[in-house]
This record gives sequence, structure tokens and C-alpha cells, in this order.
Amino acid sequence: MEFFRIRRDIPFMRYALVFNVISLVTFLAAVFFLAVRGLAFSIEFTGGTVMEVSYTEAADVPRIRATLEAAGYHDTQVQTFGSSRDVLIRMPVAGEQTTADVSRGVMEKLKGTGTVELRRVEFVGPQVGRELAENGALALLVTALGIVAYLALRFEWKFGVAAIIANLHDVVIILGFFAFFQWEFSLPVLAAVLAVLGYSVNESVVIADRIRENFRKMRRASVNEVIDNAITRTISRTIITHGTTQTVVLSMLIFGGPALRYFAVALTIGILFGIYSSVLVMAPLVRWLGVKREDLVKPVREKKQEAVV
Repeated sequence: MEFFRIRRDIPFMRYALVFNVISLVTFLAAVFFLAVRGLAFSIEFTGGTVMEVSYTEAADVPRIRATLEAAGYHDTQVQTFGSSRDVLIRMPVAGEQTTADVSRGVMEKLKGTGTVELRRVEFVGPQVGRELAENGALALLVTALGIVAYLALRFEWKFGVAAIIANLHDVVIILGFFAFFQWEFSLPVLAAVLAVLGYSVNESVVIADRIRENFRKMRRASVNEVIDNAITRTISRTIITHGTTQTVVLSMLIFGGPALRYFAVALTIGILFGIYSSVLVMAPLVRWLGVKREDLVKPVREKKQEAVV
């Protein structure tokens, strides 16, 4: 399915150096902000108090959040789960206060928001947060290695190396945004980063498959012409795929509330830079690595006919 068809190939590879310089600058800027400002980790990583409360009627989440903010409980996460009456409250470590003191003070303030009952309260220690951070980093590493292995086996090692550089470029850019704006980095955001890795590699696979197909069809074309044609012929598909996905993510960003806000923001950044990296980072890198027709199309060996005696 195509919305439109571009008649003439767009010369992307003519400006490959410019695209790579832009990518390098944005990557270094993201690394700089990560090193200087760091990530604003949520209590899943830093530790804090988790409370589960239940209301007799549907909970007014904005009112609960405003009440706790006015009482001095800053950086508190409030969201419903299970039903509209059940509320989960996550609070950062509150100085010298114990978990019992925090829960007692919170419940006193929540009495003004309706009939409320405390169901569960527990403390999440920094050790648990450190373990989550290590497991998240390990998940990113395993995913990256899996992508390289898959593309190297399906196509050629040059595509695997180029794709993982492009995809890690997306991940670092997302983290750079969160470091620069000091948005909260939580487990849903980590899940979004992992989803972006898989989402971006799908676009890289499509372009790599078209490049391989073009090497078989366009026998007399140069490498630049083959890659330009592959990217141009996938533009319509890219617009349809990424456009429909972004529509869903945008609905989460607008209607999902604070619980899904940064998850949707991370996906939005990942989708936009995923398009850029697959087209304007992965493809030029494949060219710089010296991909050629013989890498993807095995030469046909002619069988010698045996002389008939």
C-alpha cells in the first residue's frame, strides 16, 4: 500500500557526510548532558515509599496530587490501578522520616479527599533500585547484541554494525532529552527505550532488505544509486507505519495522564529519531563500511559441460 510514489530517486547519499556530522553532534550533545546533568531517576531506582489506598468512590487523582503537593510531599507519583477507586502513591525518601511516619502523615492529608483506606505500604530500598538499573542496562546490552547477530546472519555483518550504531544513537538521544529537561526516568520509560530499539531495527531491516533486492535488480547501478533507490521506495511505507504508530502514542500523551506522559514522550522521541537513524544514519554507515554487490548477491557459477565421448 502506498499513498504516493516518488518518480525520481532522492540523492540521499550525496549528503551522507552532512547527515553523519549532524548525528555525531546530537549524539555528543546527548552524552554531554548525561555526563553533566545525569538522569532524574524515579523512586523505583532511588528508593522511597509505596502506598496503596482505596476509596469508596472513584478517586479524584488531580485533587489527591494537589493535596499532597500542598502538604509538602513533592515529586510524588499518583495513579489509579485496577479500578478507579484504587490509587497507588509513590513517594521519594523523606529525610529522617520512617515509612510509618510518612504513611501516617499522608493518610491524615488524604482524609480531606474522601473516604479512604490504607491497603498497603512498603519501602523500596536503594539496593532494589540499583538492581533494577543494572538489569535495565543488561537488557539493553542483550537486545543490542541480538540485533547485531540477527542482521549479520540475515544480511551481512556491515548491516549489523551500522544498524546497532544507528539504534544506540536513538537510545542515547532519548536519554539525552531526559537528562537535559530532567524528566523523570522510570520503569515505563525504560520499557519505552527497549521498545524503541525493536521498533527502529524493523525500519533498518526493511531498508536493508530493499538494498539487497536492488543489488539483484540494478546490475549496472552504483552503490549510491542502489541505496538512494532503496530509501526512496520505502518513504511511503515509512510515513504510513510511523504515522499510525505516532497517532496511538499521541493519544497516550494527551489522554494518558501523568502515569503515561513520559512513556509516550520517550516513544515520540524514539519514533522521530528512529526514522532519521534508519534512513540517514544506518544507510550512510553501510556505505562507509564498503558494502558491495558481492556481499549480498552470490555470483552464479556456470557448470562446465562434460565432453561427450
